[in-house]
Amino acid sequence: MPTFEIEQYEVYVQRHQIEADSEAEAIKKLFDGQAVAVDNSLELVEVCDELGLPVDEYSDLANKLQSLGVTLHADVIPSIRSVEQLN
Repeated sequence: MPTFEIEQYEVYVQRHQIEADSEAEAIKKLFDGQAVAVDNSLELVEVCDELGLPVDEYSDLANKLQSLGVTLHADVIPSIRSVEQLN
């Protein structure tokens, strides 16, 4: 039986600590990479169904998934970034 490696889009939250004079300045510093991530604060929120493989580029896979009862979005195979057969 083949083995596959699948990348799935997921949404995480990460807390950061930043010294700043205001909320806006703190956000700007975060965007500029000046924040320090709080250790062990990474938390899974949910699987990201809005991103995925484009159905128009992966129509054979999309059709096979639908025949297996998988619900697809109109334009993407939800949450899947890549799928690769390893052996």
